[in-house]
Amino acid sequence: MTQILFRLPFSSKIFVNDLNSENENIGFTSFDTLKQLNFKGNFKEVSPEQLLENQWSSSDFKFTLNDLKEESEEDYIQKLGNVISFIKKNKLPKLVISRRKIIGLENQKINLSQSFLNLIKSYDNAFIYLFKTEEESWIGAFSEVLGKFNKKTSEFETMSLAGTLGLDKEWTKKELDEQKTVSNYVESVLKKYSSQVKISDTKDHHSGNIKHLRTDFKLKIDEEHLSNLITDLHPTPAVCGIPKDFCKKAILNFENKPREFYAGFSRVEMSDDVYFFVNLRCAKVYKNAAELFVGGGITSQSNPQKEWQETELKSEAILKNLSISS
Repeated sequence: MTQILFRLPFSSKIFVNDLNSENENIGFTSFDTLKQLNFKGNFKEVSPEQLLENQWSSSDFKFTLNDLKEESEEDYIQKLGNVISFIKKNKLPKLVISRRKIIGLENQKINLSQSFLNLIKSYDNAFIYLFKTEEESWIGAFSEVLGKFNKKTSEFETMSLAGTLGLDKEWTKKELDEQKTVSNYVESVLKKYSSQVKISDTKDHHSGNIKHLRTDFKLKIDEEHLSNLITDLHPTPAVCGIPKDFCKKAILNFENKPREFYAGFSRVEMSDDVYFFVNLRCAKVYKNAAELFVGGGITSQSNPQKEWQETELKSEAILKNLSISS
């Protein structure tokens, strides 16, 4: 059965697709845009109690992860050394590199319904989702908005989000430069659609145990241009790098597996608004394992050891909320 649960940011309502309609109001696009997964049905509100009455568990799945070997800290740091040399050689402002963290489930299982509710409690400002099909299951929680379009006012909102530190750390030139690069890119794309783009001051954006730098953008566009605008924005430098096409090719060379839905985006159409969310803090769940996706923006100033620690910190967003039991 193909079903999805989700909760929008700053909302108390949980929705599930009811499977009684051919409408496809929610779907996911992979990082390379080659795969799209849409869910049929209208949205029906459900309570936490209802979710726990009919729990989703990894033990119910038939699909398994055959390769449980993950990239070691030593291998990742060595790879980042090569990435930094590549960045310097090609004078790149930024290149985003990801890795996978594998959680084996030998004689264990994940209560996915409870994990979904745990994420809701942890991240009030995030889009939270959990879906399962006959072939795969994903769970995620992230607060970066690729776009939000109001169908009544024609106002489009987006944000640039970059730089990652623990909540108690101070921003350095590395993070400030990284955020400026992303903001400049977003602004350049938006100005192709409107000469009047409102840009906010840059501020801290908290996401659980970490923070990012965030700048907001607003403009008005015709709805017929919405799809093209999202295509132009994705992938942003926050998940890819600059220049975009060059960095997408470099990612294929440095990462040993496709990103799948990680760093892609979701689309959710409600009665008044259409939302597009970047899919970053996420995991693909199998019968025998959970595969957590994490990454970071690498610049010429990056320290490979610190970048490893940053990915470990990011993995906690999902890992600490997984309800794992025997």
